[in-house]
Amino acid sequence: MMFDIHSYAISMATYNQWMNDKIYAICAGLSDDQRKANCGLFFGSIDNTLNHLLVCDLMWMARFNEKQAPVSSLTQRLYENFAQMTEARFRIDRDILVWAKKLSASALPERLYYCSLANKETRDVDLAKAIVHFFNHQTHHRGQISAGLSQLGVEFGVTDLIFMPEQV
Repeated sequence: MMFDIHSYAISMATYNQWMNDKIYAICAGLSDDQRKANCGLFFGSIDNTLNHLLVCDLMWMARFNEKQAPVSSLTQRLYENFAQMTEARFRIDRDILVWAKKLSASALPERLYYCSLANKETRDVDLAKAIVHFFNHQTHHRGQISAGLSQLGVEFGVTDLIFMPEQV
């Protein structure tokens, strides 16, 4: 397999979708109280961490598509209802995969310019590095979620990219 930013983005978008499908299926079996209980994750609960991932994915996709971010903070609450959050998660995962597949269809700019939600400063970053960060951020927080699930005694299964089914 040739490995460039396009191949990487497609592989990681597919992995992202596979893992989110697994995580949301497992979290659907939890009560709201279990999902929303503070279990010591960076954003407190599994629910808050799922929300943060959704916020950031929407933010980064807007940046990559040179649009205004549809969110105003990294902790903005998007959905109180888990079913609505799940539907939004599946939608954004499909959008991410479509975006990743389009990366190889055109020349990429070398730089990405955006306004940081964290400190409101204009940023100028290497686009390939931003794409790697985008997927690394997702993996990082899903790892926290799997730790929260372990605390609840929930078996999560394999999360390694290398074990992702070939056809997902």
